[in-house]
Amino acid sequence: MPHSIRVARAPDGALTYAIPLPPEQLPAVLPRQLLAAWELARDAADRREWGTRRVLLFPHPAGGPEGAATELAIADRDAGAWAEAIDAAIGLDTLAGLSLCLRLLALVEVLGRARWLAALFNVTPAGIELHPSLLSAAAAMPLDAAARFDETGLHRLLSRPLPSGGSSRSLGDAPGGTLGRTA
Repeated sequence: MPHSIRVARAPDGALTYAIPLPPEQLPAVLPRQLLAAWELARDAADRREWGTRRVLLFPHPAGGPEGAATELAIADRDAGAWAEAIDAAIGLDTLAGLSLCLRLLALVEVLGRARWLAALFNVTPAGIELHPSLLSAAAAMPLDAAARFDETGLHRLLSRPLPSGGSSRSLGDAPGGTLGRTA
């Protein structure tokens, strides 16, 4: 039986998503999808398409109170723009779209707090270049209960020697595939 996400609009316009799985169980995505989503979301923020407030309700982990949920809000303007862009392209009402959005937000969050990641991305006038190893890790690594990346696990995953001679791919050079909402 496929997992479905229920979406409801509150009187104030906020969208609430009832997700049947905790963040740790959301599916992996392809690195090229993550890179394409990064560009799509960045363009939406540049256009100031802030989107609506979104509230994500995940089932409480085992051992928690019956019927309780973990609530995460996407209320920051930039995060809202990014969520809006992914919703329009793929749909946050799908596990694939939600996973892509949360991985994108988790990647931005970990880049801001983990100084050791500075060697794996470069800020240029054209945007941010991300090392392919970082994209691959963010696409595949499970999220934690707060829908973030575990910094220790990410460090362990990326501490293997990086391939030599490989440069990061520019945001505009997303290989193959496009994001698109399917009917």
